[in-house]
Amino acid sequence: MAPAGFGYFFEDLRVGMTEVLMKTVMADDVIGFAKLSGDNNPVHLSDHFAAQTPFRERIAHGLYTASLISAVLGTRLPGPGAVYISQSLNFRAPVRIGDVVKAHVEVVELDADKRRVRLHCECTVDAKTVLDGEAIVMVPSRDSLRKRG
Repeated sequence: MAPAGFGYFFEDLRVGMTEVLMKTVMADDVIGFAKLSGDNNPVHLSDHFAAQTPFRERIAHGLYTASLISAVLGTRLPGPGAVYISQSLNFRAPVRIGDVVKAHVEVVELDADKRRVRLHCECTVDAKTVLDGEAIVMVPSRDSLRKRG
């Protein structure tokens, strides 16, 4: 088991491990993300503007949805101590206010020499894929932690 403040050590990970986070997208979340990111595209913030788009209503920022993957990686699998190396994203469908997004990650490859983990990442709404991609993260080993201590 990892010490307080750390998630899994590299040695504890196995191909096939999965973790999920579910989040209902709220209007306040979208407004807050716009303020934080500076992305004030009216398709996210204006009912009037969004009604004139193919979406017909406001949608969440794509990177808001992607941030749910980051939440899984940073808090659950691999968890605290993991460091992002890269992330690919494919936006498949819009996410609307009120949607329940299920962010799912799965360990698909382990590189012991570099302590890197490749994870398949997918976000769904009502079992429909809205975003998918792949993340590479570096995960601490027990030895690397002992050397610091």
